[in-house]
This record gives sequence, structure tokens and C-alpha cells, in this order.
Amino acid sequence: MKVSGFTFLRNGRKLGYPFVESIRSILPIVDEFVIALGASDDGTGEEILKIGDPKIRIIHTTWNERIRNDRKVKGFVYGQQKSIALFNCTGDWAFYLEGDEVVHEDDLPKIQEAMRRHLDNQEVEALFFNYIHFQGNKNTYVWDPGTYRTAPRILRNTIPAWGPKGLFFTVLETVKRARYPKAASANARIFHYGYLRGAEQMELKNAAVYKYWGNTPPPPCDYSDIDPYTLKLFTGTHPKAMEKWLAPAEGIFQANPNHKLTWDEFRHRIMLKVEDWTGAEFSHKHYKRVV
Repeated sequence: MKVSGFTFLRNGRKLGYPFVESIRSILPIVDEFVIALGASDDGTGEEILKIGDPKIRIIHTTWNERIRNDRKVKGFVYGQQKSIALFNCTGDWAFYLEGDEVVHEDDLPKIQEAMRRHLDNQEVEALFFNYIHFQGNKNTYVWDPGTYRTAPRILRNTIPAWGPKGLFFTVLETVKRARYPKAASANARIFHYGYLRGAEQMELKNAAVYKYWGNTPPPPCDYSDIDPYTLKLFTGTHPKAMEKWLAPAEGIFQANPNHKLTWDEFRHRIMLKVEDWTGAEFSHKHYKRVV
């Protein structure tokens, strides 16, 4: 069994991505790691080379800055870039990890076992992961049906799959019709640290990428501007790869007590209560579970 890791990056240092930690976190279980690297002016490429692992293969790419953002498909440039990396993978499985996502070392044997178990089961086209979305500090995560709680991140590399946008992958059934992949559980977690970068870096990141999603600049970064009902205390351990990157913190992150709920937040709060009462699960899933 051969496994490819892949991602895309551009100006990862400047925009606050723990991309070195992300790459390192799955290097022990991949045979190659393909990186679609856009033109960067902050030393991102040099930092990747410093990892010094021969498994890493860099593909230099050009981002299409002229893609229109008034279409229904948002973030298409992200989809292009991650697809470039995917199309250059040579493994039986292709493991996608974004630059602010990290895998815990305790989960690596579970992931390997899931890939081996499903290798010959052609019905399984992908493996999905349980997500932990951190917010504000390392002790706090968001539990909200408005966020994706699970997502496929390992794809079978023998199917016509690609990324039409930044968030998910689709499998082509014909040249005109696509669907989400059929997936089984990887029995593992992905730690998402995108909302732990500094506010200045977050604003730099938002200013650099909002044009791929729409024409309205995002508001100033304020991590406390969130429904406190969705914030949960994290009591587990973080991946060892993240020990130096994470800032010290005590207790749960405190949301703004004067925060006024948006309509979506109000709706999600009601959904959370229904989930608690009934055991239902309302978060969106970009896959169809088959095992």
C-alpha cells in the first residue's frame, strides 16, 4: 500500500499557518508529500525545504487571480490548487491536509489500519475524520452544527475525484454530474488551528483571500464575537508537533458577554438543543457514509 500526502500553500508564514507542523504530523505514514506551492514572498518554500525529508515534492504553481467570484462556486482558486496537488499524487490513497490542520501522533496507527482495511473494498472511496475546531485559545473548541464536524480527507487515488472549491471533494460520475465520495471512518481526529493565529495574521489572511469568496471585505478580527453556547472546554492533549506553536492559556476562552446572536447563530443554538434532546446530528457532511 502506497500513501500520498498533499496540500497547497502560499505565503504560509506571513498568514500564520502552522504548515511545517501540519506536514510533519503525517510524514511518518506517507510515502510522499506533494505540495502545490504558489508564489510566496515570506520564505514559505525555504521553511518547507528545511524539513529536510526526501518524501516532500514541491510543485510550483501560479494562482489564477482573475477567476470571477460572482458565481455560485466560491473559492474555486483553492479548489484548483488542491486539485493540482491531488493530480500529482501517485499513491493508492491520497491524504489531504490543509496548512492549519494537524494529526495527533496517537491516531497514526488507526489511520494506517483503516487504509489497509478498506484498500480492497472499492465501495469505500474516502475516509472521513472527526474535526476539533479550536477557537481563541488551545483549551477551547467550537461545537456547532454550522461547522463541519466530520470531513473526508483521504481519497482513493483511482477514482475521478477533484476539488471544485476549497472545502470539499467530489467524484465525477459523468462529465456533467458529480457527487460526494462514499466514505468510511478513519477513526481519527484532525485538529484545526485556523482560529488560533494572532488577530493581525488573521486580518492579513482575510485581506489576502476574501476576493476568492466574494467582494465584501470581512469585519475586523475578534475571536470573542461568537455565541458562548458553542464553546467547549478541550481536556485532551494536543499533537506533539504543535507544542512550540501553541500559546500558553488558562481555562476556556471567554466570548464577549455582550455579543448579540446573528440569525444563523440563533438557529444553530436551537439545533444544538434539539441535538441534545434527541441525539440527532445536523452538521453538513460532504460525503455519504457506506461503512
